[in-house]
Amino acid sequence: MTVISARTALLEDGWAKDVRFEIDASGKIASVLSGQKPEGQTAGILLPAPANAHSHAFQRAMAGLTERRGHDPSDSFWTWRQLMFRFLDRLTPDHVQGIAAFVQMEMLEAGYAANVEFHYLHHQPGGAVYDKLSEMSDRIVAAAAQTGIGLTLLPVHYEYGGCDGRPLGPGQIRFGNDFQRFAKLYDQAQQTMQYLPSDSRLGVAPHSLRAVAARDLRSASDLAGDGPLHMHLSEQQAEVDEVLAFYGARPVSVFLDHCDAGPHWCLIHCIQMNEVESDRLARSGSVAGVCPVTEASLGDGIFGATAWLGSGGALAIGSDSNIRISLTEELRALEYSQRLRDHSRASLATHDRSTGRRLFEAVNKGGALASGRNSACISEGCLADFVAIDDSHIDLAGRTGDTLLDTYIFAGDDSLVTDVWSAGRHMVREGKHIARDAIAGRYRAIMHELGDAL
Repeated sequence: MTVISARTALLEDGWAKDVRFEIDASGKIASVLSGQKPEGQTAGILLPAPANAHSHAFQRAMAGLTERRGHDPSDSFWTWRQLMFRFLDRLTPDHVQGIAAFVQMEMLEAGYAANVEFHYLHHQPGGAVYDKLSEMSDRIVAAAAQTGIGLTLLPVHYEYGGCDGRPLGPGQIRFGNDFQRFAKLYDQAQQTMQYLPSDSRLGVAPHSLRAVAARDLRSASDLAGDGPLHMHLSEQQAEVDEVLAFYGARPVSVFLDHCDAGPHWCLIHCIQMNEVESDRLARSGSVAGVCPVTEASLGDGIFGATAWLGSGGALAIGSDSNIRISLTEELRALEYSQRLRDHSRASLATHDRSTGRRLFEAVNKGGALASGRNSACISEGCLADFVAIDDSHIDLAGRTGDTLLDTYIFAGDDSLVTDVWSAGRHMVREGKHIARDAIAGRYRAIMHELGDAL
């Protein structure tokens, strides 16, 4: 048994003092007792650590490289995507592994315990397959073995360049598989996943309604079994227009008509929804995976979080393009976007939950669904996914209860994180990952190799 003691902890039923935790060999919480003397590893404020529900790891290496306009004055998501396609053609399997390890390390240091990797970079430049079809997925697994993060790997099925079934363009060719070949890739990845701890998960991600045929959405569900299913949905207005023109319905309606919606599904972005669509999708039990920093960076728009949560919708948070990997910044951006749109304050607070408390509990519960992890809260039987916050930090002086979370999220930042455990694995200590030097050194070398890629 591993023993952890916290001076303050947010448990399933609320705040508690002087809490002693026992963690079993599988990484689950065996016991939780309040009012105990310190023993074992110690922490100031212990919180459940959420899963990062949406990541494209390789895009981390592009951060800061796309902040100039080209010749087109109407720079948008679609022009950014062309830059991304040019960049990824330079990436080798070794690059992808090193970048993924750095991303996962940053996630842990930011307070996330798990990484849901929406992985679509499968093949060689030009589209030829590697000797092993799952080579690139295996590199994500190898990175997780080094970083100790809880990995939910989502190999992405990506077949077409648009709803009409047109072939993939040059920048997309490294992503492409018909469903039969994708199923083989998934089977190979499943074998590799066996080398990770038992809390790792494998799911399936049909990329979007533009990139897969409607008939394959059900095939993807069958392939995933009890694993999570993720898909981009209603991110950009051009996407909505294309889906409407082809299917005669907007993306949310097409999804609900063709898929068995429920908590095993996580729909990413969901920016371009009207009120009726939002209510229908929320009440289906499906999770909305939002990525506020990336959605702001790409000009996607504002997710309707007030309406979504008002309909009882499940919510998860992700870092998507990884231009910034910051749990507190994602949560702040989500809340502040609601305030800016509605000219309000404390938009997501309720009569019995402060803004920070409601946000933090929501993304833990939604992130557990999206990642397929039993980690929604701190309770016996759940995975020991913990983030410890420095209770001696000056910003937290005199704070108690929900104001601890409000201050951490809205006045502090990720520098308040002292320790992170993923399924009981103590990977961040005194604010730094235990293998930071080796991981950062490899990433630095990769960045020098890729320096002229754009």
